[in-house]
Amino acid sequence: MDKEITDVIQKLHEHCKKKGLTLSVAESCTGGLISHYITMIPGASTFFKAGVVSYSADAKQKILGISPETISRFGVVSEETAQEMAEKIREITGTDFSLSTTGNLGPEVLEGKDRGLIYIAACKKDRVFSKQIKLSGTREENKERASFLALSFLVEIMKA
Repeated sequence: MDKEITDVIQKLHEHCKKKGLTLSVAESCTGGLISHYITMIPGASTFFKAGVVSYSADAKQKILGISPETISRFGVVSEETAQEMAEKIREITGTDFSLSTTGNLGPEVLEGKDRGLIYIAACKKDRVFSKQIKLSGTREENKERASFLALSFLVEIMKA
């Protein structure tokens, strides 16, 4: 694991432990990599309550309770879906914060959306923060970079 990702995970661990915060994650395009990163450092069980990989639209609806209207109107690769994923996983788990990712790692265009288009959302109580990122690496590079950027975004939101 490179220093950049180790540093952000360490910051996340320290902040959650110091403030007594809990966290849950709903991942799509990152396929569980964020949850993997969080649990790489011992002690994650004190704050990390759950990680769900809801890769398909069907899983997003059945497991997380994402509205079929959100998916049909905006697609699975959308800011709206990322926001709803973050809200739903936080509600399901009762955590202080949640994080979600959805996007197109490639190599093909998906829902008319280019490879490398990723949406990240973080939820804190009744507020949802989101951002769009555009990546241009390989599928694996995009997955790793999206995971890092999502965790960095979460740490920013937590400290704000």
